[in-house]
Amino acid sequence: MNEIKMAITKYQNSALCIHCRLAAMHRNSLKSLIYSHTSFHTSSSSISVDLNNQIPTLPFSSLQCRAILQSLTNSKSLKTGKALHALMLSSGILHKNTNLSTKLAAFYANCGKMSEAQKFFDRIEFKSSFLWNYMIRGYTGCGFYLKSVLFYRKMINFGVQPDNFTYPFVIKACGDSLLVGFGKIIHGEVVISGFESDVYVGNCLLAMYSKFGEMRNARLVFDRMSKRDLTSWNTMITGYAKNGYSREALCIFVLLLRSQLIPDSTSFLGLLSACSDMQMVEKGKEVHGYVLRNSLFSSNRFLTNSLVELYCKCKTMLYARRLFAVSWKDSVTWNTMISGYVQIGKGFEGLKLFCQMVSYGEQPDLATIIALLRACEQVTAIDFGMSIHSYLVQKGFGCSIMAATSLIGMYTQCGRLSCSQRVFNEIAEKYLVSWTAMISAYGHHGKGREAISVFDQMVGNGIVPDEGAFTCTLTACSHAGLVEDGREIFNQIQQKYGMKPALAHYECLVDLLSRAGHLEEAYVIINNMAVEPTDDVWVSLLSGCRLHGNVGLAEVSAQKVSEQNPNRVSSYISLSHVYADEKRWDDAEKLRVKLQSKGLVMPRGSSFIE
Repeated sequence: MNEIKMAITKYQNSALCIHCRLAAMHRNSLKSLIYSHTSFHTSSSSISVDLNNQIPTLPFSSLQCRAILQSLTNSKSLKTGKALHALMLSSGILHKNTNLSTKLAAFYANCGKMSEAQKFFDRIEFKSSFLWNYMIRGYTGCGFYLKSVLFYRKMINFGVQPDNFTYPFVIKACGDSLLVGFGKIIHGEVVISGFESDVYVGNCLLAMYSKFGEMRNARLVFDRMSKRDLTSWNTMITGYAKNGYSREALCIFVLLLRSQLIPDSTSFLGLLSACSDMQMVEKGKEVHGYVLRNSLFSSNRFLTNSLVELYCKCKTMLYARRLFAVSWKDSVTWNTMISGYVQIGKGFEGLKLFCQMVSYGEQPDLATIIALLRACEQVTAIDFGMSIHSYLVQKGFGCSIMAATSLIGMYTQCGRLSCSQRVFNEIAEKYLVSWTAMISAYGHHGKGREAISVFDQMVGNGIVPDEGAFTCTLTACSHAGLVEDGREIFNQIQQKYGMKPALAHYECLVDLLSRAGHLEEAYVIINNMAVEPTDDVWVSLLSGCRLHGNVGLAEVSAQKVSEQNPNRVSSYISLSHVYADEKRWDDAEKLRVKLQSKGLVMPRGSSFIE
């Protein structure tokens, strides 16, 4: 009784007042909830609250409260539920009522109020599987994945057996938090408990393995499923597409067509993603036609953005622009079009499209800003870029790592190295991508010593360089002619960090040695590369041969380039210049005739003034 008195005293100025205010607000909804259940139609006297006077008179029966709470839980009506909670507290019906406490805990968990749900959960002595399931579901839904998994373990330790309502949310928690080992343990427990045949549990396992990137395990689960619904097929299509297995995604879609199920918009979203990765524009057009014939654009506007992205990735901007012109547009649609123009090197078109976006009243987001900064890099639009920088600061995007890195790149390309340094110094917590951007900035401006200094600072801060960081540092050494430093950094890749040098690293080293005149050494390195040398590697050697007048190696390099890329004009031009420098006019003339006979023309250069 003391507990009830304390609760009533506590809620006299809060809970009862809340109830009185909310009862007025939700009087009709409470009344409709009461009369919606047949158990309340037995007699009018069973209604135990005077809703017109807004004060509790006689308490609800426990059965009535349970039914109302279940309805409020399903509809997630938090305010109305709090009003009912206050009423039950003030009337004393909640005292030592485990069933009602369980329902209230489930209600708060389903509404995402896990602290309130946890209080009820801790007070309940005999916890049912219903309560455990709602708590696990609530923590998973709120993003507290580790707590959800811990609750599952506590549930096992308490002797409560999980069921087909438990496993989906535990599996989802493992997938979203990338708990690979624990997720596989849960999968084993699912098999042992016999719930593998449950289609909902199976779909959650498919999604979990897709998030892990383990599509082979996902396919094993998929093949063992005795029953599959459309979600099963869609999960596999999307999983394959997101993890880079585009052909497998297409194969699963074909198998879906052969089944008795009809693909929906989610199926086509996964298919379009696979088509985009493989640049299958004709297949994308077929999907576009099907979507138009079945009026799927109106039911799922994400399809519009996916089709626009497909056409942009396939560099068919005419189709993208036509679809863009007749479609409903959101920020994603605008961003996709702007990024599409930037990807094909038409930064100025991207900037013009952004001006249209603003005139339409659409607010740019961080993705828009990053695409615009890349456009400014392409056309060296420094004034436009500085305006974007001001906008970033005003909107609070300045602390974003991606925004700061894009700003460093933009200022670097526009020749404002001091601005790049200032942005870099203002980054509070520097990640690998930030350090790499600054190394690249110094290398771009021929400041090799400064680039190596930044590289050493990065390593001193405990950050392990990746392929991109090594490439930028070696490029900086090449542009500054730092041969010894370049050799040392190249050797660190394998000796210090245990990495295999990538093709880009060999290209940088060959370029460095060729520029410095170490042509024979560069030639030996090319012949001993762990990967197949590309025409770019031979072009670097050819350029060095032209610079230092080595005709023999120049002819070998030009021959290799011609074998790998017969239509590369620059190799013929470079070898022609080598012959001309050595006054071998007949050989130079033969190359020019050969170039003309193939119909090859050096592409024209272009410039842009903001």
